[in-house]
Order: sequence, then structure tokens, then C-alpha cells
Amino acid sequence: MTTTIRAAATPPRTGAPRAGARPFGLARHSLSLAGRSLIKTLRTPEQLLDVTLQPIVFVVIFVYLLGGAISGSQHAYLEFLLPAIMVQTVLFASVATGVSLNTDIEKGVFDRFRSLPIARSAPLVGSVVGDLVRFVVCITVLFAFGYAIGFRIGTDPLSTLAACLLTIAFAFAVSWIGVLLGVLMRSPGAVQGTAFLVLFPLTFGTDMMAPSDTMPGWLQWWVGVNPVADVMAAARGLIIGGPVAGPVTRSLLWTVAIIAVCAPLAVRAYRRRA
Repeated sequence: MTTTIRAAATPPRTGAPRAGARPFGLARHSLSLAGRSLIKTLRTPEQLLDVTLQPIVFVVIFVYLLGGAISGSQHAYLEFLLPAIMVQTVLFASVATGVSLNTDIEKGVFDRFRSLPIARSAPLVGSVVGDLVRFVVCITVLFAFGYAIGFRIGTDPLSTLAACLLTIAFAFAVSWIGVLLGVLMRSPGAVQGTAFLVLFPLTFGTDMMAPSDTMPGWLQWWVGVNPVADVMAAARGLIIGGPVAGPVTRSLLWTVAIIAVCAPLAVRAYRRRA
């Protein structure tokens, strides 16, 4: 009888962790799932083709086909272009986060995550954090190739590192847009197509390839309000020299704003889908 009463008094265990029992549970679970994402990438290295070959292809196409016509000097154009290419290619690499997430959802992997005693947002955070290594690989390959063909830093190593970290932080924010699309869309192809539809006007509607004062008025206005243009301006200022305070401040504000809006929406959409 006593045993029966104790068993009835004991609350049933559920799949969700107790509130306050593990204050650092979200961080620990997210890092564990980020490790899963990293292992998956290492086991299928072809997933790194877009962050290893794409930066090189963009530099070769723009510098050697357009450099002489736009700047009159391919070397001068390389100095102008490479920091902006760094931002563009890292943002394109962030699309893979949403595609991979949608693939896992369609395969039922996230159904297994929902049965575990972890926070519902941990799989989403883990996916975004796990893809940070792709951004690091992209930037490393880009700078290595740039140095091989003559690019040189115009400031100092610490400023260049700051530019890389700022770019990664902004790409981390944009990855949450991909996560939101990955949760909402029905197929990985739809996620990729929609994400590039969003990113193309943001990345090419900038002064990446030519100064904005050569553009028509309506396009100059778009460059002026485009957050990606701010990140590119900040990267140029930190790497080759130029205005830094204004572009960096606006870039950080955009980064915080995108995360503050898209991350809660992505988590909410994931919970509703669950």
C-alpha cells in the first residue's frame, strides 16, 4: 500500500526538462547539436564546395573580367572588391543552414529531438552555431587566394580580424532568416530558392562592384538603406582603410535587430509545426 501511494505521488517524467533544473541546459544541448552538425559536414566534405570554390570563382570572374573596365587596374579593383566578396560569399553560405534544417525535418530527425529532454529551441540554435565553421572556412579560403594573386591588407591584423568577426556575426543573424524559411517551407529546394531570392537584391544591390555614385538615384537610395552595404563598407574600412565608426555601428544594430526578430519567429514556427 505504501509503495502504491509513493508511486502515485511521484510526478511522471516528461520529455521536457524541469524549469530551472538546468540553467545552462540550452547552451549545453545547443553545443552538442552543433557538434552533430559539424560531424555531418566533415563526413560529407562536398558540402564545403560552396565555401571553398565559390569565393575563388567570384574573385576570378569579377577581378579579371570586370576589373580593368571598372577600375582600370585589376590590382586596384582586387583591393576594392575582396572585402565585399567576403561578405557576399559568407551570406550565400548561410543559406545552407535553412536547407539542412528543412532536410532534417523532412527526414524525421527532428521528431527524435522532440522526444529528448532538451529545449525546443536547442536544435535550431545548434544548427546555426554548427554552421559557423563554414563561414570561417569561406573567409580563410578567400584571403588565402586573395594573397596568392596580390591582395594585401591596408590596415593591421587586428582590424582585419574585427572585419571577419563582424561579417560572421552578421551572417549568423542572416542564418536565422534561413532557419525561419527552413521551418516554414515544405522542401529544401523551396528554402534555397526563396533564400537566394532574398539575398540577391541585398548582396548585389550594394557598391560591391562599383561605387554607388555611378548608379541611378533610386539604386543609390537602396544602397543607402541596405544593411549588407553597411557591412561591406565596414569590412572595407577595417581591411583596406576608410570610414569605420558609422558602418560598424549600423552593422551591429542590424545584426541585433535581425536576430531579435527572426530567432523568436523561427522558434515559434518550429513549436507550432511540432
